[in-house]
Amino acid sequence: MSRPRTWGHENRLFRPFCINQAGWSILGAFLTLPFSINLTSVKRPNRSLKTSTILLLLRSRRENLTISLLPKKSRVQVVAPKKLFLIDGNSILYRSYYAIQRLSTSQGFPTNAIYGFLNTLRKIQEQEKPEYLGIVFDTGRPTLRHKAFEAYKAQRKPMPDDLQAQVPVLKKVIQALRIPLFEYENYEADDVLASLSRLAAEKGIQTIIVTTDKDLFQLVDHRTLIYNPAKDIYLDPEKVKEFFGVSPEQVVDVLSLWGDPTDNVPGVPGIGEKTSKSLIQQFGSLDNLLSNLEKVEPARLREAIRQNLESLNLSRQLVTVEKGLPLTFNLDDFAVSEPDHSEVMRLFQELEFTSLLQNFVKKPQAPKEYQAILEVEILKKLINQIEKVKFVSIDTETDSPSPVEAKLVGLSLAVEPGQAYYLPLGHDYEGAPPQIPKKEALALLSPVLTNPEVKKIGQNIKYDFIVLKKEGLELQGLDLDTMILSYLLEPNWGKHNLDKLALHYLQEQAISYEEVAGKGKAAKTMNALPIERVTPYSCQDADFALRLSQILWPKVKQTGLERLYQEIERPLIEVLADMEIWGVKVDRDALKRLSRELESELRRLEKKIYEVSGVEFNINSPQQLADVLFRKIQLTPGKKTKVTKRFSTSLEVLQELAPLHPLAQYALEYRVLAKLKSTYADALPELINPQTGRIHTSYNQTVTATGRLSSSEPNLQNIPARGEMGQRFRQAFVPENGYLLLAADYSQIELRILAHLSEDPALMETFLADRDVHAETARRVFGEAASLFPEEMRRRAKIINFSIIYGTSAFSLAKELGTSNHEAQGFIDRYFSQHPKVAEFLEKTVAEAAERGYTTTIFGRIRQVPELKQKDKVAQQAGRRIALNAPIQGSAADIMKKAMIDIYREIKRRRLKTKMILQVHDELVFEVPEEERAEVETLVKEKMENVYPLRVPLKVHLGWGRTWADAK
Repeated sequence: MSRPRTWGHENRLFRPFCINQAGWSILGAFLTLPFSINLTSVKRPNRSLKTSTILLLLRSRRENLTISLLPKKSRVQVVAPKKLFLIDGNSILYRSYYAIQRLSTSQGFPTNAIYGFLNTLRKIQEQEKPEYLGIVFDTGRPTLRHKAFEAYKAQRKPMPDDLQAQVPVLKKVIQALRIPLFEYENYEADDVLASLSRLAAEKGIQTIIVTTDKDLFQLVDHRTLIYNPAKDIYLDPEKVKEFFGVSPEQVVDVLSLWGDPTDNVPGVPGIGEKTSKSLIQQFGSLDNLLSNLEKVEPARLREAIRQNLESLNLSRQLVTVEKGLPLTFNLDDFAVSEPDHSEVMRLFQELEFTSLLQNFVKKPQAPKEYQAILEVEILKKLINQIEKVKFVSIDTETDSPSPVEAKLVGLSLAVEPGQAYYLPLGHDYEGAPPQIPKKEALALLSPVLTNPEVKKIGQNIKYDFIVLKKEGLELQGLDLDTMILSYLLEPNWGKHNLDKLALHYLQEQAISYEEVAGKGKAAKTMNALPIERVTPYSCQDADFALRLSQILWPKVKQTGLERLYQEIERPLIEVLADMEIWGVKVDRDALKRLSRELESELRRLEKKIYEVSGVEFNINSPQQLADVLFRKIQLTPGKKTKVTKRFSTSLEVLQELAPLHPLAQYALEYRVLAKLKSTYADALPELINPQTGRIHTSYNQTVTATGRLSSSEPNLQNIPARGEMGQRFRQAFVPENGYLLLAADYSQIELRILAHLSEDPALMETFLADRDVHAETARRVFGEAASLFPEEMRRRAKIINFSIIYGTSAFSLAKELGTSNHEAQGFIDRYFSQHPKVAEFLEKTVAEAAERGYTTTIFGRIRQVPELKQKDKVAQQAGRRIALNAPIQGSAADIMKKAMIDIYREIKRRRLKTKMILQVHDELVFEVPEEERAEVETLVKEKMENVYPLRVPLKVHLGWGRTWADAK
C-alpha cells in the first residue's frame, strides 16, 4: 500500500498525498494553507490500494475532497484548489489608523489609514499573488443586529473625523486598483465574510480572511483560514487553538461569556478573557457549562452566570456570525484585474505616496539610449554637442561616499532626455577594456566644464564639484541642482534622493546603488565593477537629473522661489564645497585626554549610582535602569516608549525625576557624559583624514525643514557650546601654525527678526537703543523683582523670550522655570501686554499659515504646515508651534546663508588666504592668517551686520583665539 507523502517546499503546512491503484491516478490533496504551489509530478507507487480503502482513508481524515480519476498510468499530478482572499476592510482600516500616527499630505489631508491599508494590501499581493481577491466594508448604517438589539454598538465611539475623511478616498484607490469591493445594505461585514467563505467552501474554494478581528476566528476550518497582518501569521484550526486558547468551535462560547464593551455585547459581568477561556477549556462548551452549572467554582462565578442567563444568550446571538445570508457567489466576480495605472498614479501623487507607486503602478519605461565612451572621437562629438546646447547634466562615479576621500572612476553626461553617456576613467578590474586616460579626458572636457556659459545640472552637484575640484577642474556655471529644487518645494519631505524624485515626478524606478554594487560585505567599489554594469546606472542618474530639472525648475518659479534659489541656495553650493574640502583641524591629543577624563568621571558616577540605588546593574540598559527607578525605588513612571511599550528613561524623563531622587540625577549626568565621550571624544580622532590631518564634515542644504544647515559625519552642530564641557571640547578645535580662529556670532538674531517682522515699538526700541533685551524683558515682566534679583530674573526672562518665539505653552514654560502653570501663563500674558504688536503678529502668522497652508520667510522660503488643518488637537498645537517659529528661524537661516555667500565672495575677490571652516547655529568660524586679522575682522563684521536691512540693527560678536574656545 502506498503511504501519504509530504513534499518539501517554501510554503508552510501544505501536506498533499497521492494514492495510486490499478493503473489509475487519483487526484487528492489535504490542504491547510491556500498557497499557489507548483509541484513536480510523482511516479506512481508499486503497490496498489483498493478503492474502498481509499474512501475509508479519505473519510477518516474528514476531508471535503473532489476526487478525479485520471487515466494516466505513469504519473500523478497534485493540484491545490483555487484560493480566494477576502479582506475585512473595517478591521484593517482601523488598525492602520491607530498604528500610524499623524501622516498627512503637505496640504494637511490625513493619509495614515490609507497608507497602512495599502501597505497591508501590497504585502498580500507581493507574498501571495492572489488571483481572486475582494475587500468587504460595513456600510456604516444600521444592520439586522441593530434591529434585534437596539443597544448593539451604541457605546462605540463614532469614527474619528480624520479617519472618516479617508474612507471615500481609500475606496477610490481600491476601485482604481480594480480590486472588487463589496458593501451590503443591512448586513455587517463579518456576516458577509462568513457567508462568502461558506459559499466558496461549497464550491471547493479555499478562503483566506485577512483580519485582526478575533470574532472571525469562529469561521476557521480546513477550507477557511485567517491571516492576521498585525502578527503576520496564518491561523488554521490548530493555530487558532494555539493563538487564542480554544478551538474555532469554542470561540463563540468564549466571546459570549467575555462580552465586548466596545460593541455593547453584555457577556457576564465579572468574567473577562482569562476566565471565559478557562471555563470553556474546562467544560468544553457553553451548553455543557450551563448543564453543569453547579460544578462552576468559585461560587461567585456560578451566581454571576445564573443571574445573567438572558444577557448570556443575547451575547451568543450577537457574537455568532451569520453564514447564511442570501448572497450570490461567482468566483469570477473576485478576479484581480489590471489596475487603471493613470488613475492610480494620479491618486497616489495627490496622496503623496511616492514610495508606494513602484508597488502598484508598473509604468512602461521610456526607451533610453545609454552608452559608454571608450574612444576619443565619440567624446569629442559629445563635447561639441554640449558646446552647442550650452548645458549639460553631470554625475560622477567614485570609490567612496565621501567626496573629499573619493577617487574619480567615471563621469556621466546628458544633454537630451533619454540619452546619456558614461565616460569610464578608472575601472581597474581584471579584463577591463582600455579607457581614455583620465588626464587626457579631463583636458578635453575642461573647456566646457569650466565655462560659466555652459550651465551645469545635477543631483547633489556639490559632491561632483568637490570630486572634480580635487582633480584640478573647478565646475563653473552651476545651474540647477534637482535635490535643492525639490527641497525648496517640499521642505518637509526629509529626503530628496534621486530614487524618490524619479518615482514621484517621473514615475520611474531608478536603478539602486545596491543593484549595481551589491550589499554589505559583498559590495564592490565602482572601480571594481564592469563598465557595462555601471553604464546604465550612471547614465540614468545624469538623465534623470536633466529630466527632473525640466519639471522642477518651472515649479520653483511658479511658487515664487526662483530668487531664493538663485541668490542663496545655488551660490551656497560652492561655499559649502570649499568648506568641506578645507575641513577643520582638531587636536588629537587633547581629545584623547578629554576621553580619559570622561572615562574617569563616568566611573565616579557609576559608583555613586550603585551607592544610591543599593544594587549593581547595567546603567546603559534603559530597561534595567527603569526597573531600578520604578520598581525598586518606586518613583512614579512617566511615558512609555513607542516601540517597546516599556517605561521610558529618556533624558526628558530623567530631568523630571532628577529633583526627586539622586539616582535620576546621577543617571542623567552619566547618560550625557557617555554620549559626549562616544560621539565626540572617541569618534572625532577616528574621523581625521590621514592625508590632510583635518576633519571634513558634510554640510547638508536639504535636511531641516526650516532652512537651517545641518552637518553629518560628524555632526558638528551638536558639539556642546556652553559650560565647562563645551569649553573643553571647543579647545580641541585649533588652527594651523601661523593662523588664528575667528568666531563671529549673531547676537539674538531671532529676537531681532521678531522685532523686524512684528514692528513692536517696545521690542524695536530695545534693540535700537542697544540695550540688553533679556534685562528689559525682566524689567517689563517681573517689575521690581528684576532689580532685586537681576541675574536670576534675566535668566528667567531669557527663557520667556525664546519661549515666545517657539510657541511654548504655559505648561512647558512652567516646567522650565520651575513654577506653576498659572504663574507661567501670567508671565506670558504680561509679556504680550507689554508687546501687543508681537501678540498681533504671532496670531496673524498662524491664521495666514492655516489659510494658505504654509509660512514664508523674509526671503520667500516656504514651509508647509499641514498639521494646522488636522482635526487632532495635539497635531494642531504642533502646527501652531511650527507656524510661529518657521518664519523667524527660517529668516535667520536665510540671513546666515546670505552672509556666508557675501563673505566668501569678498575673501575670494581679495585673494585672501582666510578660510571659512565652520557654521554652527548662529555662528561662523574662520581660520585666519595672523597678518590678515585686522582686514578680515572688518570684512566679516561689515558683511554680517549689513547682509539684510532689518528695521533693527543686526549685531555680531567677534572673538579671536588659538582655539575655538578661546575665540568665544
